[in-house]
This record gives sequence, C-alpha cells and structure tokens, in this order.
Amino acid sequence: MADHEDRAAIAELVRTFFAAFVSGTDSASRLDALRAILHPRAVIVRTCGGEPAVYAVDDFIAPRRELLSSGRLTGFSEWELSGRTEVYGDIAQHFCGYAKSGVQDGVPFTGQGMKTFQFVRTVAGWRIIAAAWDDAPEDRG
Repeated sequence: MADHEDRAAIAELVRTFFAAFVSGTDSASRLDALRAILHPRAVIVRTCGGEPAVYAVDDFIAPRRELLSSGRLTGFSEWELSGRTEVYGDIAQHFCGYAKSGVQDGVPFTGQGMKTFQFVRTVAGWRIIAAAWDDAPEDRG
C-alpha cells in the first residue's frame, strides 16, 4: 500500500511541476507552487546541447516568471507524454518524455524532450531534490 501512496504523491509532484509552466493568468501562483514541491536546496539543470546551466530554486523560477508573465510567451504549456517511476525507501526517480508548445515573440513553436526528477522523502512528504532536462536535438533553440 505504501508504494501505491508514494507513487501517487510523486505523480502529483510531477503534475504540479509541469503545470507551473503555462503562460497566462495565474502563472505567478503556479510558479510559486514550485517552492512547495522543490526541496529548498534542490538543483535544476538544463542541458539542451550546450554547457549545462545549473540553477538553485530561486534562480530557476525568476526568469521563468518574467517570461511567462511578460506577454512575450503566449499559449505556452508543457506536458508529460509518458514516464516511469522507481521508488526505494526514501528515494525515488521519475524519467519521462514531455512536449511543449507556444508562441514566443510572435513565432509559434513546438518541441519535445526528456526530463528526469529525483525525489527524497522529508518529514513534510516527498520533495524534488533534483531535476534535469534535455530538449530533442531538433528543438534546441
């Protein structure tokens, strides 16, 4: 039973992570929700074909808040395509494919890639301790 509950809690964290990246009204509160699911010392990494960009929580959220609320990025969303979760005691990982679409600076785009999340169980429940992503080579811009 615990494994089912753990997987459900982790699936909810993944849903909340993806839901944070939707442009339009209420984008600020969806981004603020990331603070509740990320460990305060979480590390987020973007690879996408270049030197990896490594972010702390606030360094990750701030530019995305600006982009999602500026009006430069409209109709944007990201969503999980498929994934798998492994749980062992108080650690877990989730590896998934995702897609995204939107309009940036008037130019429509779509893309896909892969994300990986690592989780730890804290006294407050499961939290993301690390996340990394890589866009498909043809979608790296």
